[in-house]
Formats: sequence, C-alpha cells, structure tokens
Amino acid sequence: MDDKEYSNVYAIPANYTDSGKLFGGMVDTRNAVEAVLLLSAVGAPELFWIPMSGTIRVVVMTVTLIPLGVVAVMGVDGGSLFQYIGHILRFWSHRRKLHFRRIGHGRKKGKKVKAKKQRA
Repeated sequence: MDDKEYSNVYAIPANYTDSGKLFGGMVDTRNAVEAVLLLSAVGAPELFWIPMSGTIRVVVMTVTLIPLGVVAVMGVDGGSLFQYIGHILRFWSHRRKLHFRRIGHGRKKGKKVKAKKQRA
C-alpha cells in the first residue's frame, strides 16, 4: 500500500490578513477614506477661498496637508484618526474627579484640637 505520511500543517502566506486594505495591505480602507475626507475639507478652503499668491498657496498647502494626510492614513494607536478623536471626546465627557480627604481635613486652620483627658 501507500506508506506516505500526509501533513495537515499548512503555511499561511504573509498577505493573508491584508483583505480590506489598500496598496498591498499597507493602508486600511477606513483610514484612506477618512484621509480623503479630511484633506478635501481642509484643502478646499486653502485652494479656493483664501486669497494667496501661487507660491504661498503651495507652501501653505504643503505644510498643512501633507502632515495631516500622513497622520490620517497611518492612524493613531492601531485605530483611525476619527476613532482616536472620539476616544478623547468620550474621555473628556465621562471623566470623573476623585476627591481624597487630606490628613487633618476636619480641623479648622490655626486651631489645635485638644486631647481628651483620660480618667485614671
């Protein structure tokens, strides 16, 4: 008969988890869409409505749009930029202030607390 051993261990390719991503798995689809929306929202006023000469416009758009686009495409801490902003807003709206009693909190300032006399 056939004495070959069959292995049921399969090699998983490196690009297996790249589904739902763009540019060969480098960019998440959500991050790319958010970057396009954010760059168009910031870039349209710079391009059409703010009066500047051509050279100044190119410099301003380069200084503002490139870093914004890179941060939006990369995301923050494994999530998208808008998710991170949502986490910040949620923290600000739900944060609690903890109050701890200080030592000697019950005493008034400048007054000493008299010790009770012990009965003998």
